[in-house]
Amino acid sequence: MKGKEVQVETLWEEVRELSLGNSVDRLQSPPTPLQFLRDFVSQNKPCLISNAISHWPALSLWPSPSYLSTSLSSSLVSLHLTPNGHADALVPRPFHPSLCFVSAHVQSTPFPQALDLIRQRPNHLVAYLQQQNDCFRTEYRELDSDCDGHIPWASEALGCLPEAVNLWIGNHLSETSFHKDHYENLYAVVSGEKHFLLLPPTDVHRMYIREYPAARYSYSEESGEFGLEFEEPVTYVPWCSVDPYPATGSEEQERLKFPLYFNGPKPFKVTVKAGEILYLPSMWFHHVRQSPGDGGCTIAVNYCKAKILSFHVALFGLISEKIRCARFICRV
Repeated sequence: MKGKEVQVETLWEEVRELSLGNSVDRLQSPPTPLQFLRDFVSQNKPCLISNAISHWPALSLWPSPSYLSTSLSSSLVSLHLTPNGHADALVPRPFHPSLCFVSAHVQSTPFPQALDLIRQRPNHLVAYLQQQNDCFRTEYRELDSDCDGHIPWASEALGCLPEAVNLWIGNHLSETSFHKDHYENLYAVVSGEKHFLLLPPTDVHRMYIREYPAARYSYSEESGEFGLEFEEPVTYVPWCSVDPYPATGSEEQERLKFPLYFNGPKPFKVTVKAGEILYLPSMWFHHVRQSPGDGGCTIAVNYCKAKILSFHVALFGLISEKIRCARFICRV
């Protein structure tokens, strides 16, 4: 019944405002390990921290394309290619009235060539360095003296060192669709800006998570064209259906398809500038856009930790089940 559905949505909005407020907390200096654990980690609450990496040589060195190309002149890196900058995203299935989940085409490329493709992109593709398998400590080892191997106050609070450290280099066209991660994330921007939309795990009912067949882009250098290759046997990926920035002309249609998102509480908007760190707790939904810095790129390092994984995953599962039950009761 509609009245009960409205009551459920009102309850979620009130709980979110009470526990999280209306904006993400900003700290002007790094917290102590105790403050970070007590005020943010234990509450599964994000925060933005200024003046946390001001001592990194990377802040002055990495915006220079020549420094990066010289330092990594002999490095082969995993370059991700898409036709439009959207990887790990939903796209129309060819000759089929539905969507699929598509990953980028990945190829091993000399770093100087990869950086040129990012900064001076051809019309037919968007290049992004975004490998997420601890790539900073494997593919970019020559840069390890330019930044910290971990964030000391965060490592002490969480009781462990990062399980993975990743480097991200892209341009303004690279965009990450709404999703959640099963680990604690510290996201440090070195050049340019990252623009996040954030929703807490309790808003899972607004994400319209559905199963989509998995595919991957294939790319031909000869023709400059992309194709879609589906996994065999077919596998399905649960993914958020909501695009918070619908294409021009489709806004009303998207609002009708996903009313819980568009008519509910607005996502937290956070811009992470060079020199700042965003603490993104596990299981938070996030959508990311970016703006390049002086060197024509957006550059960031993120540190992944899974110290409290089991608790937050269990909590997320419980919340999801309660929401399904509540919505079922509302319809009876």
